[in-house]
Amino acid sequence: MTISDSLIVTVDPLTILHVLAPARQGGLENVVSALAAGHHARGHDVHVAAVLDIDATEHPLTAALESAKVPVHALRVATRAYVAERRALGEICRVLSPDVVHTHGYRADIVDSAVARRMGISTVTTVHGFTGGDLRNRLYEFVQVRTLTRFDAVVAVSRPIARLLQQRGVSANRVHTIANAWSQRTPPLARGPARLALGLEGSEVRLGFVGRLSSEKGADILLEAAALLDARVSVSFIGIGPQRDSLERRARELGLDNRVTWHGEVPDAARFLSAFDVMVLSSRTEGTPIILFETMAAGVPVVASAVGGIPDVVASGEAVLVPANDVEALASAIRQTIDDPVAAQRRASAARRVLHDRFRVEPWLTAYESVYRLVCKDDNA
Repeated sequence: MTISDSLIVTVDPLTILHVLAPARQGGLENVVSALAAGHHARGHDVHVAAVLDIDATEHPLTAALESAKVPVHALRVATRAYVAERRALGEICRVLSPDVVHTHGYRADIVDSAVARRMGISTVTTVHGFTGGDLRNRLYEFVQVRTLTRFDAVVAVSRPIARLLQQRGVSANRVHTIANAWSQRTPPLARGPARLALGLEGSEVRLGFVGRLSSEKGADILLEAAALLDARVSVSFIGIGPQRDSLERRARELGLDNRVTWHGEVPDAARFLSAFDVMVLSSRTEGTPIILFETMAAGVPVVASAVGGIPDVVASGEAVLVPANDVEALASAIRQTIDDPVAAQRRASAARRVLHDRFRVEPWLTAYESVYRLVCKDDNA
């Protein structure tokens, strides 16, 4: 379902300001775009403040929001210019007088939410997941969680994240679990044109991986699993990230040079998922990944780690789930999917039905509206 399939006009509109420091593309950015466009279509006064590098060119999120008629306020600041960032956001809040400031990501949570609280504005955040990683990243996440205890409402995109937040000290009555929803922006290409667009030739079995090339997404696990598979199986990696160089070195060590394609950043990658025989989500940790929804919509069989919100979305009837960090189990699941394409397609068809039945946009927008109204009511109590 797309947002325009069911237009609901809100009788008591809110002024909502989303704040984030967006990556070039990703699940968080897709969620913000869908929330902002959906609530704008319902009649709310929605704005997005995007923290961008001072020298950044036009951002894909900005273009998507402007096409949906959602005003975007670019906060162009130098790296770590947090005082200037807060000052600019404060000015936006003074002009807009939002009912709710909704932050996304650890930078917006830590740096920007305090501006709204000082001005007496209700604050909401969505926790899309924790990545762990190196000491610096774990420190950021520690500070972020401490900050989350000060929000009026904290939305977790999966039940495991909600439990983790409560274990880390966020009050249970402030935590709301709202799984991500799916809205198709552009239809996927047919298999032939998708393969052509990605420069894929021949009829070899092609595995797909779409995501940030960083530890939490487990691209290295997929590489190790690919080395255990038949030589007719190739892998496409779509995405950028800090592990790109080390992954390429490891691919050479494993003798996978001719079986791995590094596509880099591919705008609107969901259009090209039909190029793949199997989509692999080998993550070590997850929230509720948007790429999973996009794969389900494209009708591509899924092999995924049973982490985060993934098991809440698909079960054994819709995908093959394996333990995280288990190379042999991942290779076995991929092999099983390749060797029985009829069963794999049956699961993919069931997954598409689940997507349309359980992850529609309109109930998702309503759930967020309920959270917004709750914190505004509490603020006025």
